[in-house]
Amino acid sequence: MNKVIKTMYDVIVIGAGHAGCEAALISEKMGLKVMLVTGNLNMTGSMPCNPSIGGPAKGIVVREIDALGGMMGKLADMCQIQTKMLNRSKGPAVQALRDQIDKLLYPREMLKVLKSRKNLTLLEAYVDHLIIKDGKVCGVVLENGDSYESKSVVMTTGTYLRSRILRGHVTHSSGPDEQRTTSGLSNQLRELGFEVLRLKTGTPARIKTDSINFAVTKLEPGDEETTRFSFDKGYDPILNVKVPCYLTYTTKEIHQYVLANLKESAMYGGVAEGIGPRYCPSIEDKIVRFSDKDRHQIFFEPESLELDQTYIQGYSTSMCVEVQDKMIHMLPGLENAVVIRYAYAIEYDAINPLNLWPSLETKLVKNLFTAGQINGTSGYEEAAGQGLIAGINASLSVLGKKPLILKRDEAYLGVMIDDLVTKGTKEPYRLLTSRAEYRLLLRHDNADLRLREYGYAINTISKEQYDYLIQKKADIKRAIELFKEMMIRKNDENNDYLESIGSARLTESIKAISLIKRPEISYKDVLKIIENKEKLEEEIKTDLNDVLEQVEIELKYEGYINKALAQANKAKTYEEMLIPSGLDYKHIDNIALEAREKLAKVMPKTIGQASRISGVNPADIAVLVVYIEGLNNKEEE
Repeated sequence: MNKVIKTMYDVIVIGAGHAGCEAALISEKMGLKVMLVTGNLNMTGSMPCNPSIGGPAKGIVVREIDALGGMMGKLADMCQIQTKMLNRSKGPAVQALRDQIDKLLYPREMLKVLKSRKNLTLLEAYVDHLIIKDGKVCGVVLENGDSYESKSVVMTTGTYLRSRILRGHVTHSSGPDEQRTTSGLSNQLRELGFEVLRLKTGTPARIKTDSINFAVTKLEPGDEETTRFSFDKGYDPILNVKVPCYLTYTTKEIHQYVLANLKESAMYGGVAEGIGPRYCPSIEDKIVRFSDKDRHQIFFEPESLELDQTYIQGYSTSMCVEVQDKMIHMLPGLENAVVIRYAYAIEYDAINPLNLWPSLETKLVKNLFTAGQINGTSGYEEAAGQGLIAGINASLSVLGKKPLILKRDEAYLGVMIDDLVTKGTKEPYRLLTSRAEYRLLLRHDNADLRLREYGYAINTISKEQYDYLIQKKADIKRAIELFKEMMIRKNDENNDYLESIGSARLTESIKAISLIKRPEISYKDVLKIIENKEKLEEEIKTDLNDVLEQVEIELKYEGYINKALAQANKAKTYEEMLIPSGLDYKHIDNIALEAREKLAKVMPKTIGQASRISGVNPADIAVLVVYIEGLNNKEEE
């Protein structure tokens, strides 16, 4: 007989990967009673693939998670063993932080945080199916028959739905790191009418570090100066180290060997069913698709100070073990390598994200939210970001409040979710800077300025954090005023300094605002030669470096930023024009057949969202706008 647990939860989160952890923590922070159910608590916040957090676009997502009150950035700061700001020589729109993470330390610290939350219950169990009544989710039933009731559920099942491991023609049912896979939820989703996709990802071999010949590789150290993900103080690195990575390259011989053995790959040998990620391909896929390249970069990345184990970044494969073994030992630096674990591909079930509203609530079941790889994405950061938003919106739903929907000009989180629910995906989606049309507005440095007020409004950011934000905004404004007043004097000392950094000598004394606009000049250079620097230090109440970084970007890129803002404002009309719920597109004349079908499937919330649907043309949008305006006019009459 099934055991019914009478405890009512506000939010139940299924899965304790990066999405699940963020969903559970943010829901508890919003004052709700939460239960997090996962098959193995020791795998909480685990990193089964690359031992890093951040990178292009992804690093900005981590900053956005932190700005909204999430945990990933704080734990990344605490558990990093190397930091590197990417694209420093390029503009601020593409700069992003990437940390090497101690992959054993991070899950331990995440579990500590989860256990410290008083209104968060952790349960080690497997969910068999959801309880659904009248089209609403009401809880979960475990494999042992126990059931738990809740007002909302967030599913973050990662790559564990009906998953299988692939190496060549050998396959077996398993989740990542040989953890259990489940099928109950996957079967139920199909029965409920969800479009279930079969996707594939992979991970490279792990090598015994002591067996690597680093002498033939190139040293890739991190930055001497440590940059942080979190905007808040008190999350210092636990391990005070700077561990290097190393770079090597594939060879023509490796390429020839791989091409000669393609049939031994699960992907090319006809074994794989799922579609793999285009932007993070296996090494055999790279060699086939980029046949004009003589070599590909491969990075050796440390996994943990507690392990004699190195991750072979860029060398993922689904080849059989015998072929893999030779491929590994052909790679410069790995001639005598000891293999700890061979690479593999993993297939799993996901849903088509067109089945979701922009809140990440499912269209088919009310109060059911999904986040992470179940939504067709790849990457820890994309998962954590979705988990945060799904947790926020599940909580807001319980509280009877409107969902938080971030726009494309407000956050990479907004870009990602809009891409997913508007365009869908047939392969694991990866966030890229090129996906964001307003990327100059969505920078690493300004995530708090963009999003912290939202966090304060929904109670995920404290009054103290909010007050600091308001002071920082005032400090930026005041610092710009001071730069308009303060002078850089023409003298030999200042000119010698400018000449030493490749900048033109002064022919006359100038205002600081003029000097900071020179491309080669940073705010740190200005601080070294500005007159009356003490006035800045006295009047700026928050972190001077953070404030002046904003001042430099705002002044130096003022024209470009204003242009991007103007474009965003121009699009705002469409973004705010709501489409009536349940609109029947069959009754709208002059809309193309393909557009009707796409609009009916996606059910866009706004004209802006409708305009981004593939197959919906500007002419279709123009007709739709006129039709909706006509409906609105009738209502007013």
